[in-house]
Amino acid sequence: MSEDDPFPTSPASPSVRGHRTRRLPLEMTSFVDRRTELAEVKNLLTSVRLVTLTGIGGVGKTRLALRVAASVQKDFADGVWLVDLADVTDPSLLVEVVAAALALRDDRARPLPEVISEYLCVREILLVLDNCEQLVAAVAALVGSWLRVCPTLRILATSREPMNIAGEAVVQVPPLTVPDPTREPSRRGPPRYDAVTLFADRASAAVPGFELTEDNTADVTRICARVDGLPLAIELAAARMRAMSPAQILQRLDDQYALLTRGDRTAPTRQQTLQLCIDWSYRLCTPGERQLWAELSVFDGGFEIDAAEQICGVEPSAHRTLDVLSSLVDKSILIRDESNGVVRFRMLETVRDYGRRKLRASGEEPRVRRRHRDWYRRLALDAEAEWISDRQPYWINRIEREQPNLRETLEFTLTENTEHAAAAGLQITAGLLMFWIFRGLYGEGRHWIDRAVHHPAAQLAHDRLRALHAGSILAALQGDLDAATALAEQARGLAAQHSSPADRALICFADGLLAMDRGDLDSASRDLRHAVDASESNPRRYPHVSALSALGWVDIVAGRTEEAIERYGRLLAVTEGCGESFHRTNALWGVGVAHWQLGQRSQAIEVLEEALRVNRRIRNAAVAAVSTEALAWVVGADGDAERAATLMGAADELGRRVGTLAGIAPDLGRRHDECVRRTRADLGARGFDAAFRRGRAMRMDEAVAYALREQLPDTGPHSGSSPALTRREREVAKLVAQGLTNKQIAAKLVISLRTAEGHVEHILTKLGFGSRAQIAAWITEDAERPARP
Repeated sequence: MSEDDPFPTSPASPSVRGHRTRRLPLEMTSFVDRRTELAEVKNLLTSVRLVTLTGIGGVGKTRLALRVAASVQKDFADGVWLVDLADVTDPSLLVEVVAAALALRDDRARPLPEVISEYLCVREILLVLDNCEQLVAAVAALVGSWLRVCPTLRILATSREPMNIAGEAVVQVPPLTVPDPTREPSRRGPPRYDAVTLFADRASAAVPGFELTEDNTADVTRICARVDGLPLAIELAAARMRAMSPAQILQRLDDQYALLTRGDRTAPTRQQTLQLCIDWSYRLCTPGERQLWAELSVFDGGFEIDAAEQICGVEPSAHRTLDVLSSLVDKSILIRDESNGVVRFRMLETVRDYGRRKLRASGEEPRVRRRHRDWYRRLALDAEAEWISDRQPYWINRIEREQPNLRETLEFTLTENTEHAAAAGLQITAGLLMFWIFRGLYGEGRHWIDRAVHHPAAQLAHDRLRALHAGSILAALQGDLDAATALAEQARGLAAQHSSPADRALICFADGLLAMDRGDLDSASRDLRHAVDASESNPRRYPHVSALSALGWVDIVAGRTEEAIERYGRLLAVTEGCGESFHRTNALWGVGVAHWQLGQRSQAIEVLEEALRVNRRIRNAAVAAVSTEALAWVVGADGDAERAATLMGAADELGRRVGTLAGIAPDLGRRHDECVRRTRADLGARGFDAAFRRGRAMRMDEAVAYALREQLPDTGPHSGSSPALTRREREVAKLVAQGLTNKQIAAKLVISLRTAEGHVEHILTKLGFGSRAQIAAWITEDAERPARP
């Protein structure tokens, strides 16, 4: 074995000072990657005297610490010493255990702590304190006393929570990186992820000859994702390969705690099953922390502080809830994420499932779930009330972040057979209408609305009418006119029994939209005018602004261009006055098309470009698509055929995100076809196709920048990469895709944490993403995409 091997099998050799180096335990299985964490910890040990590795049980803290210790032991003249505290529960025994690990005798003439300190003070030692969580306060006091008098001592600790003493550097050990389970993996893709590599390695040990194939790669990927990349859970799952296939393991993962048992018999008891591992963390929590852990398990996909304080709580005091929540972060039960200035908390699914079991056993689950439902009902209604305001971007992002929780609460609400639940379901679904329209989630919205209106206790006429109306609008936007008409008829029947101006506005707006889709412009104009008039008292609410927008488009299609500009002008007055963005961009687009129809091309370009600039606040793909398409018509008519073809290609790709351009606004197809014929005749088939492909290869930010003449299309040899990202941003994006935190990225690139955070935020903004998982998926997709022609 080479002298560079950090795990020699021979006994430890004496150090240069003649003191014995404590031999570290040999590795029994291969160590999977962790290069970033290894580099970060080793770097910290050169400048910090106490480094604590924290993380949930089973994440691999001990394994990482031992690998670090082995790799740096030559840097310590007096060696590396390991003190395992896993079985020590009595603080009074702490110094005895440390002394025994250091091979120091208990000299009754002097206090043992003094003997230990004197020994450590004259040596260059790395002391590894493993499993400190049971005695964290006592360990912190002892370590603090050493650090005050031992200048050459270095300590590497592992614990499920930090010591919180001066001079401590805390490294949160994350789970292993996993692929996005929603993406179909290729055979060469998943092994780049540490979690998949670990499963394959351990599975081949359990079943010699096992390897990843086209048949099992997808199942292995999903297994790793289901257990959140937790190394212990992956190893326990891989051990089941002796009797099961990956597909069978995946099928049984709904009950992880029953399946993930039968671990290594030589491992500590708490590491032999997933249940025992999480039990260990639970026992270390106070009663208040246990209660909050259980209650927080109702959240799906994470939560923010305001939701936790209102839905959960160990005491009436919100401050107390915040304190306990912070403790759960310290104990690695909760994971803190920050993006775009927003802090959210989440649990690994294994930890959340454990909390759900505790909540169910306590008998408190129905109460907490109802509080969860009521809070998200209020959230949906607040978003609806403030949609036409300068807070629209906030609500778009907030509702986007809360999608998993809204789905969770709707599922619970629509399976509870009470009038209160039925009313909540109707109110939530109606309140989310504008968000579903904004994001193009027509099918999902219809799914929930259909369930809400068919709830056996859904009796409240006004709430039911609003939900039926919402379903009618979404069905119309999907082109399902039969369903849209049927829902509108049901809503009209309720309005006849209990009518108000607001209800009449909804009925007239739906009728007008359906008439538009049928091509009956006269009826559409009449019904939409009635909707505008009926909602005039509340101009900053739906459906007033939507009816004005639709009425403007009816005027354009009917050739009443001047009237259209007047309608859109009214809409702009409302939206600009309150700082709203979505309907404002629609109005600007309509005005731009109207100017183009009047032959006022410079005004058309100016207004359409303004629509794209305003849209940057809300990043709506549909608005970007139709505005880019309209610009293509204008520049095509001006004779710039190549630019027009490129813009049409960009609009075509953007439109695919939300359906088709014809589905976004009626009558676009005819105008598009006219522009295609003109530009194809000017460029020839080959030239048109090349320009169109260049446009289609653009992402949204690139397309908008090109439409605004801020950049040219990239046609160079490296055009497979996005020109929207700088070289450094692409480097950061690749590290994000590997699962690195901002702190780890900063350490790897030798930049400040603030700089790393800034790069990640710029990447999210430029690519139009809301999560790091989207960046990872984009990087994988980008690597597999062939270079642009």
